[in-house]
Amino acid sequence: MQTGIMGKTVVVALALCLCLNTTVRSLDNGLARTPPMGWNAWERFRCNIDCDNDPDNCISEKLFKDTIDHMVSGGFKDAGYEYVNVDDCWMSHVRDQSGRLYANTTRFPNGIKALIDYAHSKGLKFGIYEDYGVLTCGGYPGSLGHIEIDAQTFADWGVDYLKFDGCFSLPKMMDKGYPEMTAALNKTGRPIVFSCEWPWYQILVLMKPNFTAIAENCNLWRTFDDVQDSWDSVLSIINFFGNEQDTLIPISGPGQWNDPDMLVIGNFGLSYEQSKAQMAMWAIFAAPLLMSTDLRTISDQHKEILLNKEVIAIDQDPLGKMGRRVLQRDSIEVWTRPLVNGSYATVFLNKRTDDVPYNFTTTLRDIGVNRHLGKYVIRDVFLHRDLCAIGLDNPTHILINSTGVVMLKVTPLQSISPSVLEKN
Repeated sequence: MQTGIMGKTVVVALALCLCLNTTVRSLDNGLARTPPMGWNAWERFRCNIDCDNDPDNCISEKLFKDTIDHMVSGGFKDAGYEYVNVDDCWMSHVRDQSGRLYANTTRFPNGIKALIDYAHSKGLKFGIYEDYGVLTCGGYPGSLGHIEIDAQTFADWGVDYLKFDGCFSLPKMMDKGYPEMTAALNKTGRPIVFSCEWPWYQILVLMKPNFTAIAENCNLWRTFDDVQDSWDSVLSIINFFGNEQDTLIPISGPGQWNDPDMLVIGNFGLSYEQSKAQMAMWAIFAAPLLMSTDLRTISDQHKEILLNKEVIAIDQDPLGKMGRRVLQRDSIEVWTRPLVNGSYATVFLNKRTDDVPYNFTTTLRDIGVNRHLGKYVIRDVFLHRDLCAIGLDNPTHILINSTGVVMLKVTPLQSISPSVLEKN
């Protein structure tokens, strides 16, 4: 869900839940076996269509070609970020005579297909935005009544990823409408990652989403409000994931992911410590990593966070298990995520705001590490350094900065070769 051009949040109508027709064919694209990684325009650039006064930052062909170029030259593509996704406000306010969508001809003079071809020529993939309702959140043509033709249009253009919003629609109809788009995408024969806003709109009106159906029809889905460029916003998402983890953990896995929304690292609202915290928590969530920042001007410090190969490897771990909040004490949260080969990733999140580093003491057993009885090697993935090798019940002391994190990879000692230990 987004805030429209006039700054008013779209209000959806309260409705009763309809049962999903179980004969609807589920998503059949074989994609997103690990969480998708890429870039989305929305949080940083919103619906800025004023190319006369702000040509470098408006939603336009220029912005996306610049971003594509910097995805490659800045090392983001090599790190695994592969999707460049346009969000709302890319299209004309009317459809063509055949009922097809087309881009705003002033801001995208060569059309969307040419832009997609450019992304593909650079080894990247391209995502598009639409909405299940009669209009998008920004007031552009929605897909209601045009689902099949829109799916085919996107396939004909070579789209690789579809974000499907839910403004100007009825939440009670989404159990029918989103699977209709799933079927339409399947029918095109083109593999397209399908990102759904379906459960969030139902949660807003106190409906209970059918997550079994959602996971069958979508590759990823939103369950909470849009992220904003602030620590309060990021923390509210973390709190939601913790409070709802018993619902969210069982439905997450290869091909189907809980989406906490975009990474705002590199913008204006997060400190350096908070930026590391968002990156670490999204990796613990096994979440999509979709940056929304200006890659042309991002600082080296923030770029280093986004390109951290060790954190990315945790996010992309093929086991695909979402982490769990296992401990809360003294405004410190500990989240632990199982990884392949008996390893774990653990984040110590300091929610205190006193600007004083906090010394936290615990044991591996207390934070959910228990698959092996021997010693584990503890590695700090932001320092890129092995710290020690300890047993399950040895006290561990962790110093965590205010509103920051310490992120560790915990690996059974027996699975690490001596040559690797000597190198570190």
